[in-house]
Amino acid sequence: METALPKKATLFRLNVDLLDRLKEMAKKEHRSLNNFVECILLDVAYNEPNKLTKAALEEARSGKLRGTAPVDTSSVEAMFKSAGL
Repeated sequence: METALPKKATLFRLNVDLLDRLKEMAKKEHRSLNNFVECILLDVAYNEPNKLTKAALEEARSGKLRGTAPVDTSSVEAMFKSAGL
């Protein structure tokens, strides 16, 4: 029999547009808002890139990747823009 991890209720203040977007995303995946946000936070908190991924990111940021300009990895949008996409 599996034992559930203890949980604690927490209150966050979020931008209304962000909250609406999160609700939409959770609904598309047929998940509760709580479960959806918890999974996002778990992924960010516990899934650190391995050494190879870190090295590849550093190479992309440095501009040494096949002689291209540095890639801005501050956001997905910035990354696409700096990659010319």
